[in-house]
Amino acid sequence: MKELLEHLEKRLGKKFDEADVRMAHPLVLAYIGDTIYDLFVRTYLVMAYNVPVHQLHVKAIDFVRAKGQADTLRHIVRFLTEEEQDIVRRGRNAKPGTMPKNASVADYRLATGFESLLGYLYLTGRDERLFEILDYILDNAKEGGKGERG
Repeated sequence: MKELLEHLEKRLGKKFDEADVRMAHPLVLAYIGDTIYDLFVRTYLVMAYNVPVHQLHVKAIDFVRAKGQADTLRHIVRFLTEEEQDIVRRGRNAKPGTMPKNASVADYRLATGFESLLGYLYLTGRDERLFEILDYILDNAKEGGKGERG
């Protein structure tokens, strides 16, 4: 993942350093974190299941919907560093302009905190920690049956 950031930094002639990431609005971190998580989940599902696209989409929903992300955060929070918990807190407390119809306010805010964490780890180039968290999520999903429908 670092290669993508390095490529863009070279192309744009601008370095996106840790201070820039720390100063970024939590919703900006959540914006990129949502994409990182979605790409990870979809790639995992394509590699793990030989099923039609509609079934892949149904499986992906379990992971990427706000309730799924909130539940994931509830499971991993005890493994997060204080710095990571602070990023989650900032994301959770950010005031979004809109709310989804199919999620509670509490779940949506936790999901935003989770996405902020993933965005932060990605943008700071902490791939090893990002993959550690994502692997933990997949291990939990296998044990709990998440994404195993159909």
